[in-house]
Amino acid sequence: MNDKERHGMTALSTDGAWAGRRVLVTGAGGFIGSHLTERLVRAGAEVRAMVRYTGRSDLGMLADVDPEVRRSVEVVHSDITDPFAVRRAIADCDTVFHLAALIAIPYSYVAPASYVATNVTGTLNVLEAARDLGVRRLVHTSTSETYGTARYTPIDEDHPIQPQSPYSASKIGADAMAESFYRSFDLPVAVIRPFNTYGPRQSARAVIPTVAAQVVAGREKIALGDLRPVRDLTYVTDTAAGFMAVAAADQCVGQVTNIGNGRGITIGDLARLIAEVAGRPDIDIVEDSQRLRPPQSEVFELIAGTERARERCGWEPTVSLRQGLTEVVDYVRANLGRFDVDRYVV
Repeated sequence: MNDKERHGMTALSTDGAWAGRRVLVTGAGGFIGSHLTERLVRAGAEVRAMVRYTGRSDLGMLADVDPEVRRSVEVVHSDITDPFAVRRAIADCDTVFHLAALIAIPYSYVAPASYVATNVTGTLNVLEAARDLGVRRLVHTSTSETYGTARYTPIDEDHPIQPQSPYSASKIGADAMAESFYRSFDLPVAVIRPFNTYGPRQSARAVIPTVAAQVVAGREKIALGDLRPVRDLTYVTDTAAGFMAVAAADQCVGQVTNIGNGRGITIGDLARLIAEVAGRPDIDIVEDSQRLRPPQSEVFELIAGTERARERCGWEPTVSLRQGLTEVVDYVRANLGRFDVDRYVV
């Protein structure tokens, strides 16, 4: 990758439209949230980052953000399930990006009630506070998992919704609450529906860092779940740009907008591509039964229809899959100690 290509992946927007705007990012300590927070700061926004409270005052992935950027962020340690805390966090903010959620699908089989509390009730707390405080724009984060296994591809925003896991059911409920507040109270809420996002800072819970860590660590075999599902993968800086584009576009208010590449790859082929990028193309890939979803819960094909993203807000992805995977492999090599390659992370 040449310097120009790398700069295009890592340099963040300096769009003057965000200069001086007061913005809240819930879930700012997460993978996408940390990248979005960084991009907003570099664009000139005054960012308040809502991070889930722990006794360690953990910043999550915000700890990996450039220290100069991080010093510009107002960090609020809080909890999305507390309506009073949410209201305080939103106060005086012009725009809210709501990313806080429980997202691990395997754990949703274990503790579904916690997903309802965080993803549905937490979203209700955000909606109520945004309505009462007169927020100019709220971007609510959905997920391609709400579509379930594709009935047709590419999957456009009119595709039927299918709850195939407690996680996806909770996100469907949250999306419905957002739509209801738009229709009932004219709340200026836009729903963004990212397909699978990947990149530096992503946890080993996700398939790409899981594979990359095992390859970089020198394992002879890569242990994965089902190798057949097809996923549409977007590099995280492109996804962050999508959030900002959706927030800026009036045409996205009251609508769901997909963010994806419009191309799919099987998990098996993805693992082989990661191994190739890492210089180990001959590594064995094996199926690990403990990583399999229940048969009726597995989502077998997700390929985004992105025409409306282009039409409504002018968003298109810019980073190729090979370029993005190269960045991930480099990140994992530099941070291998953070990955427990011998343990399945739920």
